[in-house]
Amino acid sequence: MIIELEHLVLTRALSVIDLETTGTDVREDRIVEVAALTVYPGGKTVPFVQRVHPGRPIPAGASAVHGIRDADVTGAPAFAAIAPDLFAALVGSDIAGFGIANFDVPLLMNEFARVGLPFRVGGRAILDALVVFRRHEPRDLTAAVRHYLGAERASAHAALADAKYALAVLDAQVGRYGLPRDPAELHATVAEVDVGGAFRRDPAGVVVFGFGKYRGRPLAQIASEDAGYLRWILRQAFLDDALALVRAALAATGTGAK
Repeated sequence: MIIELEHLVLTRALSVIDLETTGTDVREDRIVEVAALTVYPGGKTVPFVQRVHPGRPIPAGASAVHGIRDADVTGAPAFAAIAPDLFAALVGSDIAGFGIANFDVPLLMNEFARVGLPFRVGGRAILDALVVFRRHEPRDLTAAVRHYLGAERASAHAALADAKYALAVLDAQVGRYGLPRDPAELHATVAEVDVGGAFRRDPAGVVVFGFGKYRGRPLAQIASEDAGYLRWILRQAFLDDALALVRAALAATGTGAK
């Protein structure tokens, strides 16, 4: 198969990768499917796609995202078995994808490291389409006014005018996306766990850290393993709803917020 790129000019191979996994923790979760589409200068493409047995049950929340269940990987090889071929497919190529910089690439590096293969990003171009999207499609109030209201924002950074624009944008969003009309219900829809995003839910619905050294780890687990870290959080300037989550996690372990 030949792919003709209209704008990118390749001087060496470009491998576009995508992973389906057991979750979102790049250190602990495992691959259940990997795809790499390698495009060479001139347009020739070589696909690599493989289901992988992760060596653990696939959480229902993860299956809900990618549709791959335990039965789908029964008999599939472990990552160690396919790693040499995948590693060879990526040798000497730049890497591209969507959202790969903070997820696919580090998770793949960790999978390779477990089987003793030194996958490195140094010397490669890492092209994340999500990074480009965020840089060139601003998500500020001016862009929101243009997108949802079909108007140009006047009096930028005039506080009262901006407040009126923000209200108009929010009202338009509720109508466009069929969101709850009641503010309390709307909050429950858009605030995943806490307002500041200190915590989030993984694909299985478990509350996990969204920051720091335990990023991606379950709050309840860290409350049991490192209560001192949670007590340190209680002394920091987090919003009160995040602190309430931490206190509840400590209370569940019986250690409290001492």
